[in-house]
Amino acid sequence: MTDLVIRGGHLLDPAAGIDAPKDILLKAGRVAEITAPGKLKGISGVEVIDATGLTVAPGLVDIHVHLREPGFGYKETIATGTACAAAGGFTSVAAMPNTHPVNDSVETTRWMLSPDRGAQIRVFPIAAATRGSKGETINDYAALKSAGAVAVSDDGLPILKDGVMRETLAAAARVGLCVIQHAEDTRMTQGGCMNLGPASFRLGLRGMPAEAESAIVERDIRLVTELRDSRVHLHVAHTSTAAALNAVRQARRNGLRVTCEVAPHHFLLTDEHVGFYNTNAKMCPPLRSAADRDAMIEGILDGVVDAIATDHAPHAVHEKEVEFENAPNGINGLETSLGLALRWLHKEWKLPMGRVLSLLSAQPAALLGMKGRGTLAVGSFADVVMFDAKAEWTYNVLATKSKSKNTPFDGWPMLGKVRWTISEGRIAYSNPA
Repeated sequence: MTDLVIRGGHLLDPAAGIDAPKDILLKAGRVAEITAPGKLKGISGVEVIDATGLTVAPGLVDIHVHLREPGFGYKETIATGTACAAAGGFTSVAAMPNTHPVNDSVETTRWMLSPDRGAQIRVFPIAAATRGSKGETINDYAALKSAGAVAVSDDGLPILKDGVMRETLAAAARVGLCVIQHAEDTRMTQGGCMNLGPASFRLGLRGMPAEAESAIVERDIRLVTELRDSRVHLHVAHTSTAAALNAVRQARRNGLRVTCEVAPHHFLLTDEHVGFYNTNAKMCPPLRSAADRDAMIEGILDGVVDAIATDHAPHAVHEKEVEFENAPNGINGLETSLGLALRWLHKEWKLPMGRVLSLLSAQPAALLGMKGRGTLAVGSFADVVMFDAKAEWTYNVLATKSKSKNTPFDGWPMLGKVRWTISEGRIAYSNPA
């Protein structure tokens, strides 16, 4: 780790309320000083990054990724997944527990955090809510939190039993952890492989009804209401339907601590993008109707959505090159999230750039209690992304840092080219013009 000066850039830090040209001194992995351009003192011999023409912002934070280790290193490793994240401007990622073994223990959590994993940025494990993610017996949340877990979830395997979910919410609240729910009533989606609608009918594929998502969200909100404990924090992962988002909106109006995230593919794509059985458009929850897609955009613009999260889910090429019904769910997302958000949310739908960056940094960091992340205020972690906000470019999946190439966004136009990513004062990615 070396001390760094970022000079000549435009600092945009929504959490700190800064939107102005600034020079920044990074020292010992923290933000040491922020001044007007040319005003830093006593910095001779310090490495300088020329950020002229670049936007300097807090490193991005993704609270929903799949790094595949332990157990599925042929899809992705912690090293390759975090290298991919750094290339996309991320400095912190929260890793879901659907590994092998499932991350339901202190030992697995610590294994993920070991320096031997070769992480290029900071990894925050999300531990399984129940043993083996089987939805039956809850884990020791206090021990998991002490080992480094920042939330609990059975992601991909929803907790269907009311009693178990109630116990999960209450126990997590006692130790200050968020419960992240994959909202899908699998009793309604069994055998389904895409959204239920005209597209699934035309393709002859069994559909998954939108009600399968909203039913679980509504059930969980009812449980939060019944618990009458302000410490309870329910977070809805990868929200994809208008009904689910409306339930979250109403819960917030009722004063409940219910939050949600939306992935770029759910605010940009619809089930029509499945085309002729394109497995790179297969994910869970599935791509929905145009009305649902539009509701996600509205929720982002009006502030109901708390975070943009990628749900980065790499798979090997051979796993996706099968019949649509047999292909695994999931797409890569870490390298395209910022470019898509700036191209569409900012340029097309006029969401201020500060709001876009907040959805990608300060707000997700706050959701999981990542103190000192998502801001570049003095004393915070030296997590920085520098990007050319005016650069238009085209995504080429062949150049990905990931081990996998499963994305529907190959060839898509992007806005905002990442030039530098700094994680706790260390350069994790550089691509100067």
